[in-house]
Amino acid sequence: MDWSLFTDLYQLTMAQGYWLSGKESEQATFSMHFRSYPFDGGYAVACGMTQLAQVVDEYAFAADDIAYLRSVEAPKGGPLFDAAFLDHLSNMRLSVDVDAVREGTVVFPNEPLVRVQGPIMQCQLIETALLNVVNFQTLVATKAARVCRAAKGAPVAEFGLRRAQGLGGVWASRAAVVGGCASTSNVLAGKMFDIPVSGTHAHSWVMSFDDELESFREYARLFPNNCTLLVDTFDVEQGVRNAITVGLEMRERGERLAGIRIDSGDLAWLSKMARRMLDEAGFEDVGIVLSNDLDERTIKSILDEGAPVAAWGVGTKLACAYDQPSLGGVYKLSAVRPDSESAWSDRLKVSESAAKTTIPGVLNVRRYFDEDGKIAGDMVFDVYAGVDGEEVIVDPVDPLRRKKLKGLRWTQLLVPLARGGRSVDDAHGSAMEAQARAREQLETLDETQLRMLNPHTYPVGFERGLHDRRSSLVARMRNISE
Repeated sequence: MDWSLFTDLYQLTMAQGYWLSGKESEQATFSMHFRSYPFDGGYAVACGMTQLAQVVDEYAFAADDIAYLRSVEAPKGGPLFDAAFLDHLSNMRLSVDVDAVREGTVVFPNEPLVRVQGPIMQCQLIETALLNVVNFQTLVATKAARVCRAAKGAPVAEFGLRRAQGLGGVWASRAAVVGGCASTSNVLAGKMFDIPVSGTHAHSWVMSFDDELESFREYARLFPNNCTLLVDTFDVEQGVRNAITVGLEMRERGERLAGIRIDSGDLAWLSKMARRMLDEAGFEDVGIVLSNDLDERTIKSILDEGAPVAAWGVGTKLACAYDQPSLGGVYKLSAVRPDSESAWSDRLKVSESAAKTTIPGVLNVRRYFDEDGKIAGDMVFDVYAGVDGEEVIVDPVDPLRRKKLKGLRWTQLLVPLARGGRSVDDAHGSAMEAQARAREQLETLDETQLRMLNPHTYPVGFERGLHDRRSSLVARMRNISE
């Protein structure tokens, strides 16, 4: 992947500005966070860090990249980029340090997911790629977690590649597995990420034969160890009868019909009808798989009606994050210094919108746990300023809301992903490891934070000293006397 040009033009023009003004080696810290809960939920599942490590490792300007940039003209004519700057880019190798939460970590608004530190020009150049991979994959992993939770333990297969936004569907499949999906239909994702693949046949298989029963018989003959029959091509009730006929024939051969799939109609009603028919025929062990534009809400509704479902297939609304197409994560400059030996100087963006006022400092997050293992609160703090002895967090929206966390066990969320422009040994984690982490971390949430409707807000706040420092900076920039 050509990560160097996988960016917005203004990243390159700013980079040239830093270089021409002699600022390219100044040190900077940027942090990435999101501002509001996705899908009106109570949590998000972090993902995209494995691809981010790949971005860092592979980042370089190839000869054809430089040739293209030489050809780009300024709006009023002439080359947009300085020739000496392009020569500098052709020899540049990243030297940034990146810290991030581990994939599968449950995360919340207003806390950093990623921190990038190093030469300001380099920090700027990787911004767009970082936001692209972390925003999208976190969104899909979160959607998958919600869908899988609604399924109440029944396996969910992701098969949204045909509806996904281009090649992003490959990483969407991985993110879906991180969020909890048992498998994907995406064969390339299965190969690339060593995740389980699953699938049987489509309606076109049935339609290619003279009748449905013949198509079922042939499929069972060819795939006796992977036989789930799609029964809704013409009429579901007749399709179930034909599946039962084939199931009986398979049983006589010492084989087993694994399941049937229903992909249209009133899924709750049809699944209950199919269950009765299968049970009456002695096929209590044959599972029913449901699909057709499902998401967490439709799955919950179907189960609330008592539908007997063994597994689910979820495509478009998962791989495309159908009801919220963007996480809205942002990447903001939070501190600068002239060189690696100097002290950091805070940087702050003060907006007309209070929610967009940024957080100064070199940031990390402490996560605190109650005695029962449930998470109690997250503290955003400055690495160099540390944490005061009272360990109080201050709500970023309502400063009068505070919570004392002193005495509770805690862990630090941002861990090394890259050092000196190269990923650390365990940065390229597996999807299945991240899935296990997500499952474990979701169990640390209270039920009120997991519910689908009006979930309870988890406490995330600034360390008290960081809050006071930020407030003073805002007041000073707005010429307000304290």
